[in-house]
Amino acid sequence: MFSRSGYQALPLGDFDRFQQSSIGLYGAQKGFFSFGAKADPLGPAMNAADSSQGWLSWICHGIITSLVFLLMLLTFPISGWFALKIVPTYERMVIFRLGRLRAPQGPGVVLLLPFIDHWQRVDLRTRAFNVPPCKLISRDGAVLSMGADVQFRVWDPALSVLVVKDLVAATRMTAQSAMAKALGKKSLREIQGEKLRIGEQLLLDINDMTKSWGLEVDRVELTMEAVLQPPRDALLGPLGAVAPALEGSPPQLAAHLLNSTPSAPEADSVGTVSEVEPPRRRPSAVELLSAVEPILSEALVSQVGASYQVDIILPGGARSTFFIDLSSGSGRAGCGVPQGSPDVVLEVAEEDLQELMLGELRPLAAYMSGRLRVQGDLQLALRLEELFKAVKLHR
Repeated sequence: MFSRSGYQALPLGDFDRFQQSSIGLYGAQKGFFSFGAKADPLGPAMNAADSSQGWLSWICHGIITSLVFLLMLLTFPISGWFALKIVPTYERMVIFRLGRLRAPQGPGVVLLLPFIDHWQRVDLRTRAFNVPPCKLISRDGAVLSMGADVQFRVWDPALSVLVVKDLVAATRMTAQSAMAKALGKKSLREIQGEKLRIGEQLLLDINDMTKSWGLEVDRVELTMEAVLQPPRDALLGPLGAVAPALEGSPPQLAAHLLNSTPSAPEADSVGTVSEVEPPRRRPSAVELLSAVEPILSEALVSQVGASYQVDIILPGGARSTFFIDLSSGSGRAGCGVPQGSPDVVLEVAEEDLQELMLGELRPLAAYMSGRLRVQGDLQLALRLEELFKAVKLHR
């Protein structure tokens, strides 16, 4: 239903809105020579402004094109290697002759005039790119890390060359802005449950903006990397259910508090009271980093291949520095600064490092939420997730 937007390519030779009338050998597809001028859709004002230069340009274009074509005939055995181009079925060739656009050529053998023809190949096959994960805020206040996979194809080669310079970059920015606008109107539950429907609507919105570029988006698939912050209702917790009952007169408020107060156990009732388990103590960052060295191996070094300096911010404000060298051998870890310059410098709070080491927080989510600061290559920093997985399995 949404796979095609109904665009139709312009017929070959119908590009008069992009060029003035021209003369010359192979100058148009309607004949060997092209004389006369057609009505310019730009209007009479533009025609009056260009009337003084029309004949001069017409004569110069014809003379130069004829001379170049004659020169190519005289040197044909040699010039044929440069003038004849083979265009496959999945491509079209957009040619500018003396700066004027000609109809897209191909498939098959295309004749180019040396020195005066500038050409560009346009691939008509379906291409794909990904929209990198970005922070988005939903309607209920949740902060999400959302990306997308987009597939598109060119349906008008001339427009794709004339209107936009970089198709992939322009379409990626358009898809990212459309995704932020659409998801800002949805709640977290709607986004999680209606990703396919939202992707179909995004496809139509993106096509409305890119149809003038000569390309059509065929598929949009949303990908949710992480929920960086839950919605406001989830942050309220149990208080959200109590809040409606707190609205009312003082007697109603007192009755609600008395009814919600847990009753004391009766004196003559006999029962067992289970002991409350004390909360488990989370290992400190020093203990977690000391557990890293036993799991270092050559296999882990081959997966990561980088050295790290970890600056830990302790609860009192002090700082501790550790290093994890996974660049050679079986790897090393310890206190202090690594030998030589580290590939990546990480700065993280102790409680966030505990969540990272225990597998409760992913490095990408920590980085996008600002809980993990990276100096250096981000891709190398994200490879530490392999180390965190090994620590979790070892525990």
